[in-house]
Amino acid sequence: MAGTDKRKQSLYFPEDMLNEIQAEANRQDRSLSWIVQQAWRIARGEIMRFPSVNDVLSGVAREDEREEKGI
Repeated sequence: MAGTDKRKQSLYFPEDMLNEIQAEANRQDRSLSWIVQQAWRIARGEIMRFPSVNDVLSGVAREDEREEKGI
């Protein structure tokens, strides 16, 4: 991991998801933080492929423009 910057951040999870993460942390004898960090590292590439809100809104705007022009 780059650097040793340790900042506190509150994250909110649905209760059932938090229970699953806690169970996995207990199973691996790791902290919740460690489990979430590993999950992010594994899923990061997939998440980066999701369109951003701006991409989605731009697509909607282009569709609206096409409809207005009758294309």
